[in-house]
Amino acid sequence: MSQPAFSYWEHQQFLRGFDVVVVGAGIVGLTAAIFAKRRRPGARICVLERDMLPNGASTKNAGFACFGSISELLEQEKRGGPAALLDVVRARWEGLGLLRSLLGDAALRYEAVGGYELFRTQEAELAQTCRAHIGYFNELLAPVIGRPDTFRDASAGLPRLRLGGVTTMLENQAEGALNTGRMMHALLKLAWQEDIVVLHGCPVTALEPTGTGVSVQTPQATIEAGQVLLATNAFSRQFFPDLDVQPGRGQVLVTEPIAGLNLPGTFHYDKGYYYFRQVDNRLLLGGGRNLDFAAEATTKPGLTDLVQHELEKLITEVILPGQRPRIDYRWSGVMAFGAELAPIVQPLAPSIFGALRCNGMGVAMGAGVGKRAAEMLSA
Repeated sequence: MSQPAFSYWEHQQFLRGFDVVVVGAGIVGLTAAIFAKRRRPGARICVLERDMLPNGASTKNAGFACFGSISELLEQEKRGGPAALLDVVRARWEGLGLLRSLLGDAALRYEAVGGYELFRTQEAELAQTCRAHIGYFNELLAPVIGRPDTFRDASAGLPRLRLGGVTTMLENQAEGALNTGRMMHALLKLAWQEDIVVLHGCPVTALEPTGTGVSVQTPQATIEAGQVLLATNAFSRQFFPDLDVQPGRGQVLVTEPIAGLNLPGTFHYDKGYYYFRQVDNRLLLGGGRNLDFAAEATTKPGLTDLVQHELEKLITEVILPGQRPRIDYRWSGVMAFGAELAPIVQPLAPSIFGALRCNGMGVAMGAGVGKRAAEMLSA
């Protein structure tokens, strides 16, 4: 008698008869549901989200439509080699294109503003290494990006930005920015238009294969499904503890409106561990998990004095030298990382599948991973 007493109508429309239940209403989960519905128009599909809004990174990211700065690509190439790097950059690039075509640039508020990697005086050696690899990565990525000049030295544009101590700036001309809130609103709207049931505030506590499908346990009700897709990213080890999925919390802040702010583009610093951009007339700045990897390897939301102090220091010393704007918003989101560059898109148990671990590139990878998951569910 402890469970809510749902009405007959609620049972019929919202709690039974599902061919597919997707756990997680982030980018991957919603796109997977949408593409699965388009592949199987007669299927009944439900998406379950444990919070009012997705509590990973989908509504908490910085809105960077990016696929990698040169220093990031160098690090990733060391891990997987040129072929693996090319595959993952292709997945990021095609994923961004898929997201844009699915929702439209107007809905996303997409802007092709470019991505800029910054180097201060103390990073002169790294700057030189990255500059020396411009030609290499332009040639390597040309078949994927479709242009021969993705990267260029944009240091001549530094004086107009008035950044403190920055001596080198390299541009990725194929990157852009989007509005994270608009993106998620558009995805939710499209899911409902496709006749997909999306239930928020519905945490899944257990998944139990039944022989004919999966019993999805929640505090409110048990929902039966023919197939389940787990799109819970860093939170997936709740169900499968042995998955190669390591959480990485990202802390973000947004300042008060700043008169005369002029930061056109998306900006990366310290091998991508810090990132900032202009949002309306405010500065958005995030990152710093490299200050204490162990502390930030958590699925718990939260802020730390260590990271927040470093972010504010970066504002005062580098981004807006001498200024100390008021901070109006602070939050954190949780990404997922693993030993391999590629995401996990595979069966996990009978009738249970996983689509997760975008290695901090969920905006770029999410739609493509969702589409692959939909194809896996339809097999």
